[in-house]
Amino acid sequence: MNGKRSLPFLPLALPLALLLPLATACGGSAGADGEGDAKTVTVTVGYQSKTINTVTAGTLLRSLGYFEEELAARGKRDGVTYRVAWQDYATGAPITAQMTAGKIDIGSMGDFPLLINAARGVELKERTRLVSVTGYNPRGGLNTVVTAPGSPLRSLDDLRGKKVSTSVGSAADGTLVRALRRAGIDPAKDVEKLNQQPSVGASALTAGSVDALSQFVAWPGLLAFQGKATALYDGAELNLPTFHGVTVREGFAQRRPGVLDDFLRAQRRATDELRARPVAAAESVAKETGLPAEVVYLYNGAEGIATFDPALRPELIAALKDDVSVLKDAGLVKGVDVDAFVDPAPLRRAVKDAAYPKADAARSELWLKGQGTTRSFATPGELLKAVGAAGGGDRVRAAYVPDAVTGTLWFADRAVWVTDGSGPRAFVTRSGAERYVSAHPGARIVGYADALKAAS
Repeated sequence: MNGKRSLPFLPLALPLALLLPLATACGGSAGADGEGDAKTVTVTVGYQSKTINTVTAGTLLRSLGYFEEELAARGKRDGVTYRVAWQDYATGAPITAQMTAGKIDIGSMGDFPLLINAARGVELKERTRLVSVTGYNPRGGLNTVVTAPGSPLRSLDDLRGKKVSTSVGSAADGTLVRALRRAGIDPAKDVEKLNQQPSVGASALTAGSVDALSQFVAWPGLLAFQGKATALYDGAELNLPTFHGVTVREGFAQRRPGVLDDFLRAQRRATDELRARPVAAAESVAKETGLPAEVVYLYNGAEGIATFDPALRPELIAALKDDVSVLKDAGLVKGVDVDAFVDPAPLRRAVKDAAYPKADAARSELWLKGQGTTRSFATPGELLKAVGAAGGGDRVRAAYVPDAVTGTLWFADRAVWVTDGSGPRAFVTRSGAERYVSAHPGARIVGYADALKAAS
């Protein structure tokens, strides 16, 4: 710029004691709140390594060491030794549990979990504040509903009476609920929704014990890349922004405002690094997480699905307010005062001109094996010609193409291709391609190999 019915995943109902790690370094002699030995302060950061749109506040930031650098400079001035305790989780729910227990100071998570974070903070008298954004997509393309390859399911309407895995309270579940409702499907009555961890749901889809999976980055892209899933619904069809952000305990922010400033400056530096060297950043995140770099780049690359920008943009906050009703309907929150939760002051204080220019529409992109950079193309046809000239799959590490309607980037060899005499077009889902074909006489769906042959 991802057989037997699994046990339900209950991220919000687990007792707090089961979610708290045995060793947490936020209190006592290493207390971030200044308890005990005032010469040693530990800041505990909760992050989600595999939720790769949080990397500028998590995986990438940790590997770059920018936060530690900022704190070392502060420590020299203050005569204090600062250390960072990084805690990795699969979802935002346990991060919220730790924060509301006073055990995590700063955390990152998606928009729906952020609202639950705000609500639980109020309920448990450990208020939190949203202070920055990590990555966002203005249309909602970070969430996708996928099915198994060869599935007869072609559209959301086909999900009636089917089993769908998702993580209740996540942005992916919010996308599923909204998409089903728009299609005239009652998500509570017309589908059997299973509440599962992303990894459990992915295994269930592969095993055939669920018919579809609705998940957040990077699970849909990972499964598609592995040949284990086909996109059924592109979250960008909702045309509603979705994002990930950084939340901080209010008490910590008040007691350690300079440390929060250091974190936000470090996050901005990590964002600069990702935007300037996206291939290197993707390789770094892949090394840390075990995810394929090609999948990381799909979301975090120069033309990726996510735009990285710490600014608390008005359109993102407006979308957050719209999300509250979905969580209320699900009984997950009674309400959230979004205006009280969002605090732009720390970012304004820490980073001058925090916002980057808005991203342009995504372009097709080609990543060749052995190359540390990629090439972008104005049209899908130009991409296909370049793939053909490179020898097809022999030298191509990954080829990416935006959906012709939503703009969501996807793997070129997993996309659905359409030709209509004016050049090839690509779509994330077959239903999207079929809608285009039905509205354009002479257009027809073709395979990837045929699209390559025609272009070359």
